[in-house]
Amino acid sequence: MQQLTPNPSFSLTIRVQLPNRAGMLSSVIKALADAGGNLGQIDLIQQTRKISVRDITVNAYSSEHEEELVKVVKEIQDVRFIDVHDRTFNLHQGGKISIHSKIPVKGQDDLAMVYTPGVGRICMAIAADKSKAYDYTIKCNTIAVVTDGSAVLGLGNIGPEAAMPVMEGKAMLFKQFADLDAFPICLATQDVDEIVQTVKFLAPTFGGVNLEDISAPRCFEVEKRLREELDIPVFHDDQHGTAIVVVAAMLNALKVVNKPIEKVRIVMNGAGASGIAVARLLRKAGAANIQMCDSQGCISTDRPNLSPEKLEFASEKVGSLAETIKGADVFVGLSVAKALSPEMVRSMAEDRIVFAMANPTPEIQPELVENDVAVMATGRSDYANQINNVLAFPGIFRGALDARVKRISTEMNLAAAQAIASLVSSSELAPDFIIPSVFDPRVSKVVASAVQQVAYQQGLANS
Repeated sequence: MQQLTPNPSFSLTIRVQLPNRAGMLSSVIKALADAGGNLGQIDLIQQTRKISVRDITVNAYSSEHEEELVKVVKEIQDVRFIDVHDRTFNLHQGGKISIHSKIPVKGQDDLAMVYTPGVGRICMAIAADKSKAYDYTIKCNTIAVVTDGSAVLGLGNIGPEAAMPVMEGKAMLFKQFADLDAFPICLATQDVDEIVQTVKFLAPTFGGVNLEDISAPRCFEVEKRLREELDIPVFHDDQHGTAIVVVAAMLNALKVVNKPIEKVRIVMNGAGASGIAVARLLRKAGAANIQMCDSQGCISTDRPNLSPEKLEFASEKVGSLAETIKGADVFVGLSVAKALSPEMVRSMAEDRIVFAMANPTPEIQPELVENDVAVMATGRSDYANQINNVLAFPGIFRGALDARVKRISTEMNLAAAQAIASLVSSSELAPDFIIPSVFDPRVSKVVASAVQQVAYQQGLANS
């Protein structure tokens, strides 16, 4: 199904010259609106007695729709099309991040301290005690965002160069939401041994490693080995970031329908890295009845050649997703578009909860079942209850680096989920508000605090 809702991902600024007479701007606005565009800001660039030049911002829903909107403007009589800019491409022009010096070098004294000869004293102090790197270098506040480009967003195996814009965006979010300095590391290999060895070589520079967009099942082994072999926290965000936010939202969704997590039956569709991690953290949160499906239906113990991760959630039940979901309290989708039908939703138990998180198009469009579900969540920003990993990973690493932990435990992830859920008060809690906004300034702080508290309780803190 084509994504039909205009959004900022496909956003244009169209510059036009109009005769300076009444109704001309209205004709452009009407033409764009009739063609399905969502109008934004309109700026006056130049105006004389005879003409005006304006920049019109309009959102589309696809590249083809963008072209259609431009064509519509070009066909308006007496309107001169001047230029068009894709706002998303412009935003990425030249990259989105840069490095800035924290200390100005104004003279010989400064130079002698930040570089030779004074810097030698700092080097020798660290050589004598490596832990001092946390005190005297960027290590204390720096994250490596590592990918092999094999599972980027919903785009698939597009390679390290094409993955760079996503990793840059991740670095921006680390900075904005937790004041952490992150740097994209896009590797030209998809070999597990080479990824692990490369990250180990780079590790002395960083205080933590955020693994990103590495396909399953390799991501499981990469994370496992790096957690065992490095003395800094390693976190695969596609697994654990997703799991934390899903569990946070689930805790509140279950409050809305007044069902205890220990009693509900949860059907999950999608047994990749994120699906497995979500199921594991739901279990840790108290879920006792989880049935997992993949493209072949319910994952049964009778099925041959199951991966260890799928075997962990295999059940004796056999059947399709449509058969498995009957009577279920909760659906959690981390799979593909249109995996769920309205009929399947209506076959669930009363006060049903549906988390359809496939991107960019969810397992079912919310408007198809808006009268059939008690609580609905997706991964998209244009619907209520967006499951967005940015609620988790900045605070997770802020807390981990501040406590100087060597690993991030499952208990820390659960505490982070509970902290996020706690930010929606009982008076605010509603079917369309089960998770705080990513722009809520409290989020990263409460997550970091929860991580630190568990670190000290578990004896894992080194600060």
